[in-house]
Amino acid sequence: MAQRRYIPLVLTGVLIATALSACSGGEGPGRVRLGTVTLADVAEVVEAPGTVAARATATLRSPAEGVITRLHVKDGDRVREGETLVEIDSPQARERLRQARDADAGLAGGASVPSGIDLGGFQQGADGVARRGFRTARQAAARIPDPRQRARVLAEIAKAEAQYATAAAAARAAVIRLNAGLGSVSSAMTSITAAQRVQTRAAVRTAEQAVRGLTIKAPFDGVVSLGGPASGGGGGGLGDLADQLPPQLQGQAGALGALGGGGGPTDPASVAQGAPIGSGGAVVTVTDVSELTVAADVDETDILKVRPGVKAEVELDAVEGATYPAVVTAVGVSPKESTGGGVTYRVTLRLERGAGTDGSEAPWPKPGMSAVADLRVREVSDTVSIPSSAVLTSGRDSTVWVFSAGRARRRVIRVGAQSDALVQVASGLRVGERIVVRGAGSVKDGQELPE
Repeated sequence: MAQRRYIPLVLTGVLIATALSACSGGEGPGRVRLGTVTLADVAEVVEAPGTVAARATATLRSPAEGVITRLHVKDGDRVREGETLVEIDSPQARERLRQARDADAGLAGGASVPSGIDLGGFQQGADGVARRGFRTARQAAARIPDPRQRARVLAEIAKAEAQYATAAAAARAAVIRLNAGLGSVSSAMTSITAAQRVQTRAAVRTAEQAVRGLTIKAPFDGVVSLGGPASGGGGGGLGDLADQLPPQLQGQAGALGALGGGGGPTDPASVAQGAPIGSGGAVVTVTDVSELTVAADVDETDILKVRPGVKAEVELDAVEGATYPAVVTAVGVSPKESTGGGVTYRVTLRLERGAGTDGSEAPWPKPGMSAVADLRVREVSDTVSIPSSAVLTSGRDSTVWVFSAGRARRRVIRVGAQSDALVQVASGLRVGERIVVRGAGSVKDGQELPE
């Protein structure tokens, strides 16, 4: 759970001027100390645990079962966007492309009408096959772990489904005209074939994409790591779904399975030239570390104080003594239950170059490192301030004991920014007034206080 921590800035004046007093003198328990209200700078800081994250990370997977024929990179290599990283040979992907093209070519020249066939029933059967095919394809796409890949594939499926709906409507209209004696069998069959070709063309495009994907290229500049994490697809991957589709859509399902399939993580040692790779298996991971962020979890009691632009200092467990300037770039709205049972919200900070205690440049962190962010949620300069030990809280009221004519007088104040040591007084006190700064809890109204 995030915790609140308050850190004072450099004071602009003497915080507490002068004087000890006690009934019998000394510093023992129950003794009262007086201090003077003065001006100071106060910074209120919220502390939040976090994790260093890269600007972008992409795990690139094999689009089909095959063998790695060329491996152009090794762990730690820096690559440029578009650079070829791995080449894979997959007879399976090529066969699916051939099947998809054959299915499409079979409809390209038109279809003959079997003797005695009911075209209306034939079209209904085709519609049913299409619905099942698109439904299965969506199920497969929904299990693709990468959100960008998932969104792209779902958009392609939606586009093909819309095109099929338009073509199928035209086919049904042609059948209705035929049954009413207003059209010909060949015209109706042409419309039905056009609807079916929407599926076969989509299958060809997806199968071609899978074959192109056998040459894996860097999506952006970054650092390469061989292998990668599990896809999260579970089981044996989505490739098995291909067999559930009609022939004209099997190429499409195979490509979807490749994007989302794969069981466990891929060991970097198994990514080698000549090594086999499964459909959906992670081949390389590219990480862009040109810009780093910190994803911090801020407690619900503090989140309303945080806004974009708030400055912070970040410390890392891995770099003792170093601090890294940071600035809040985004404040999340989705709650998350913390390990302590409370609620936290995700805050993103842009990390800048840091420095060690001796002023030297601190090493640039790596993604995944643990961090603690001190968010300066409120800062005031040269403001009326008192030690936090002087403030007593009862209900909604904040009070202090003011030294007046030798006696303690209770006064309600309104506080502003608060640090570990200092509290800003927005109203209720003036600079130069004397107050109880130690032992305030033991003082009674009207109690005599020695100067």
